[in-house]
Formats: sequence, C-alpha cells, structure tokens
Amino acid sequence: MAVHSLATPIPEEAVRRLRVGDTIFISGVIYTARDAAHKRIAEHLERGLQLPFNLRNGVVYHCGPIAVKRNSEWVVVSAGPTTSMRMEPYEHIVIERLGARVVVGKGGMSVRTAEACKRFGAVYAIFAGGAGVLAAQAVKRVVDVHWLDLGVPEAVWVLEVENFGPLTIAIDATGRNLIEEVLSSATKRKLGLLSKK
Repeated sequence: MAVHSLATPIPEEAVRRLRVGDTIFISGVIYTARDAAHKRIAEHLERGLQLPFNLRNGVVYHCGPIAVKRNSEWVVVSAGPTTSMRMEPYEHIVIERLGARVVVGKGGMSVRTAEACKRFGAVYAIFAGGAGVLAAQAVKRVVDVHWLDLGVPEAVWVLEVENFGPLTIAIDATGRNLIEEVLSSATKRKLGLLSKK
C-alpha cells in the first residue's frame, strides 16, 4: 500500500495507478456536494442545462461544511465527510458525464459507483468521520460557492486545499471495492461461526 500526493486537475492515468488500501493526499481545488447538490446536478444534466462549475478531472467531496462569514469572506470551520451511500443513485452520473476522478466521503459506496470507477477511471476514497476540524485545517480558502439557495451544508463549495487527507482508497479503477469485500468476509465468517453451534 503506497502513499500518493495528487494535485488537481488529476489526470486519468494517475488515478488508474491507485489501488485499494493506498493513501492519498490532495492539493488544489475540490468541490463539496451532498444529496441536494447531486440531485440538482442530475436534473441539470437531464434538462441539458449548464452547470456553474466544472468537475472534469476534479474531486467531489461528500461534505456539508460549517462555514461562516468573517470580514465578508467565507471561512470553513469544519469539513467532515457525510455518508456517501446516499449519493449512490447519482455518483455514476457524476463520474461518467462530468469526468470526476476522485470521490471522497465515508461509509463506502456500491456497485454502480464501482462500475463507473472501472469504466471511466475514477476512485472512491474515505476520510475519517468525526475529523471535521482536521479536514478544515487543509482548507486554505473558499474559492467560490454555488447554489446557496440549497442551504450552507447542501451548497457546492469550491475549496482550495493543501495536503487534504489522509484519504484511503476504498474503490479503485479496477472496480475493487474494499468495503464490500470486508462486509462479505465478515458475513462468511459469521455464518461459519453460527454453523458450528
């Protein structure tokens, strides 16, 4: 398991070299997007509307940051991950249609996202839950914010980060899914123990 430092925009070939269990740190620009933002992205694409941001070769972070205005500028106070599985109905669209290379969150994602990662050259990485202040320390500035009408947590925040991480690759571009493997292994072990009773 290797450690990689990546800078945005992230080329496909760099992502395809990553493997499950690798650790990555990201510097550059990342975009937060939770449930409402993902739904609006899908609606925009369905209606042929242009998005106000470009995710190609970018990073999508499942996060609803706590942000406050200080001296007319936004400051991110906490930026912990939110549960990624809620974005499963949409993430394959973000990867396929918008060209996102790295998706970050917590708790894992499922088959459609893993298939999209394999087909289009993307990865899903997990960030430790409960470490929102640590994540915020990597945020150097708020570059922009879109769709504030959704509310501060649900808006799309454009953040400049430095050494954002550590992030662990849970789905790689081969389609391997660490969370699914661990759950499958645990289920088999439980069934084996129960059968011995």
